Amino acid sequence: MALSATIYQFDLDLADADRGVYQPLALRVARHPSESDDYLLARLLAFCLEWTEGIGFSKGGLSAPDEPAVHVRDLTGQLLAWIDVGVPDAARIHRAAKTAPRVAVYSHKDPALLRAALAGERIHRAEHLALFSLDRAFIEALRGKLGRRNAWSISKSGGQLYVTAGSDTFEAEVRPLSLDAVE
Repeated sequence: MALSATIYQFDLDLADADRGVYQPLALRVARHPSESDDYLLARLLAFCLEWTEGIGFSKGGLSAPDEPAVHVRDLTGQLLAWIDVGVPDAARIHRAAKTAPRVAVYSHKDPALLRAALAGERIHRAEHLALFSLDRAFIEALRGKLGRRNAWSISKSGGQLYVTAGSDTFEAEVRPLSLDAVE
């Protein structure tokens, strides 16, 4: 018998001062049985940090390897942005860059793993990739606040990300990554 997805509800107040985005969001996010809490949280944060009209989560989640974790489509269904999470391999990112004009990756793992996975590999329009690192301690702290129903405030200003869950506020930098840089 196959396990079914677990549904998490998020009532979010999104305020991204860096992009001028202020939006209340009511999301129902399906968590695939093989998906970790950390991946779910990174996927949620990527959704918020990339929020624009036409954004959505992939239907298949981890069980649909040919789809991004998060996507942006226009009204005709044309893919505008492929947003991935974790440490996708170079072939996946190469294919994504041929499919969508914008490709972003939000990694909740060690940034060196993402660089190693992509370094020296053939990737279409590699210079246009948007790579970001989400602090692992930040994700771990949020994991402690994750419930089936969540009312959070998510703010970004000056590259700093703030999440308020209940009476606790967590802060981290969303660090842009370069394939060339060594940290």
